[in-house]
Amino acid sequence: MDAPTEGPGRNAPHRIDPDAAPDDLIIAVEELVRYVRQSARTGGLSTAASSTLARLSREGPRRLTELARAEGVSQPNMTQLVTRLARAGLVRRTADASDGRGVLVAVTPTGAEVLAARRAERARALRQLMEDMTGPERQATATALPALARVIRNRPHPSEEDRA
Repeated sequence: MDAPTEGPGRNAPHRIDPDAAPDDLIIAVEELVRYVRQSARTGGLSTAASSTLARLSREGPRRLTELARAEGVSQPNMTQLVTRLARAGLVRRTADASDGRGVLVAVTPTGAEVLAARRAERARALRQLMEDMTGPERQATATALPALARVIRNRPHPSEEDRA
């Protein structure tokens, strides 16, 4: 069932048919991700740069090869991205104490500030969306999003599943 795109019913709650849920849910997730991503403007970062910075903040310093694999990009592309982030003062390269030949990439305090500002912008965007929901929709969203995050955290990364 499609939600009205214009007219008086446009803001009516969209009911998803449980049998068609995966396709409808994917569309809803894509719209949510796009909206929330576009709301984060601090630092003028690309999606790839923002994702890499967030990963480093969550997981700590990483080698370029690990970052490239985790972000699903080639090592040369990750090297270019990290170079841009380093020039902007958002990350720094340091020697890997466990392997003198290796280099670790870490978030700088400036990078952490930019990331926090972007996260606040995205949270504000999500809060504004939720303010337009009915009470039951807000409750369902507040239950569903953390549940999805938990399931995602407990699953192997898709690239790890391919190697199994």
